[in-house]
Amino acid sequence: MNRYLCALLIGLTLSAGAFAAIDTYEFRDETERQRYRTLTEELRCPKCQNQNIADSNSPIAMDLRQEIFRMLEEQKSDEQIVDYLVARYGDFVRYKPPVNAKTLILWYGPFVLLAIGFGTVAMILLRRRRRVDGPTSNTLSEAERERLATLLDNKDP
Repeated sequence: MNRYLCALLIGLTLSAGAFAAIDTYEFRDETERQRYRTLTEELRCPKCQNQNIADSNSPIAMDLRQEIFRMLEEQKSDEQIVDYLVARYGDFVRYKPPVNAKTLILWYGPFVLLAIGFGTVAMILLRRRRRVDGPTSNTLSEAERERLATLLDNKDP
């Protein structure tokens, strides 16, 4: 039994490397390799959403890495490659989308929500302070004070 278990564990250990996705591309020079790395690290995987194309193992990320390599071989600029991917997948593929009418809520929405939150807290605190500082329902009117004084004076010890 131990022999079979050891054989199974060794087989699983050796086969684990077969599932790793390793891209091997031949670049003309080191600057092209650096451009490839920069592009794949700056662009977001459309499927994984929180990973860049370089780190993702999804099939679409593999296709996008191959597409970027192909475009680099065709001597396209970084802007042309990014524009192609944005046209295909939208501004979502960028980690830093441009400020335009479509992305205003992404850039300024958190600040607006934060301001609304601070405004709400300020209003709640002002209302509580007014309640504490203002007249309370426990205060007596002038007529009630006179009646209380007469009742206290008439009390026999």
